[in-house]
Amino acid sequence: MLEYQNLFTRVQVRHAPDPGLPVEMGITGARYGKGFFLSLAGRLGDAQIGPIYFGWAGILSLILGFIAFEIIGLNMMASVGWDPVEFIRLLPWLALEPPSPAYGLSIPPLAEGGWYLMAGFFLTASILLWWVRTYQRARALGMGTHLPWAFASAIFLYLTFFFQPLLVGSWSEMVPFGIFPHLDWTAAFSIRYGNLYYNPFHALSIVFLYGSAVLFAMHGATILAVARMGGEREIEQITDRGTAAERSMLFWRWTMGFNATMESIHRWAWWFAVLTTFTGGIGILLTGTVVDNWYLWGQKHGLVATYPAQNTLTPEQQEFLRGRYQGSSPDSFPTYLAPAAGAMPMMMDSTMLMDSTAVDSAAVDTTAVPPAATEPPPSDDAIDVMTSTPRMN
Repeated sequence: MLEYQNLFTRVQVRHAPDPGLPVEMGITGARYGKGFFLSLAGRLGDAQIGPIYFGWAGILSLILGFIAFEIIGLNMMASVGWDPVEFIRLLPWLALEPPSPAYGLSIPPLAEGGWYLMAGFFLTASILLWWVRTYQRARALGMGTHLPWAFASAIFLYLTFFFQPLLVGSWSEMVPFGIFPHLDWTAAFSIRYGNLYYNPFHALSIVFLYGSAVLFAMHGATILAVARMGGEREIEQITDRGTAAERSMLFWRWTMGFNATMESIHRWAWWFAVLTTFTGGIGILLTGTVVDNWYLWGQKHGLVATYPAQNTLTPEQQEFLRGRYQGSSPDSFPTYLAPAAGAMPMMMDSTMLMDSTAVDSAAVDTTAVPPAATEPPPSDDAIDVMTSTPRMN
């Protein structure tokens, strides 16, 4: 049977659709359809679509995923007054938010986070059932289970955003369902716990992320480069090393400093990709549970540089500034007047401190009063400043 060769193949061969290996007849029946060819799919990979086999796990996964999708979508639609135009226009900013911190781990009303918990339950169940499907299909086809376990690493990272709120005792820590809102949550989560960049497991996750991207890109490029010599038939090159494997391994030894083989490069890439999500999940589980502030943790362990203090205050000055943020104007912050250059006293007294709240409040009060209420009206015999002559009545 003719098979797809490589990315550079421009001719798509049409033949009878491949029915695939036989499957056991169960409650969900056999495969659906006989398969057909799609030209666009053939430009990227195998042009044949189908036959399709769902199985019980696949069918349940699709049903539960659809329910979660509908709950999220309908709540977003309700937030814009069921206006389809506004729904499409504001879709990147719409979200289904988790319950507020006031509920802790209790079950809130539907409109105050209950719908969120329901959507999260159905979505999680759908993802787990799809993992069961990938594992069952791999075993049924006599394959290894490398793909299901790589998928499980990604699911582990997903589940940490559920277990971390359980550990800290609040549903409010969970990620909102939405495009931009979930990005805002990421920034807020990092700020709340002292900058995740100082989390060593976050750093490891980034290392494996970039590393897997480089490994996959270099491996794909290397195989395409030796495809004219049969390099895309990697199994043959593993069992009976030919000129494509010899040249690609020589190229890697010259450029990367180590000799990856046709087989070992896939294990390198698999481990790098799996450890990306696995180490990231560990970092999330440690956040707010073991470590409350990663910035302070980094300072304690010498990971974060100690920045020089801009202002050195005495205990009296610190006590004077305590609580000054509360109740101040939105555009002002507590501060103190620094002495002129060359006139720094050994000990600054409290008279050099300035309460910016009082100053700003006075400025606001002054500008808020209309001029007519603060200035008396001019008298009839007022002198015109421009002409220096009496005004005419």
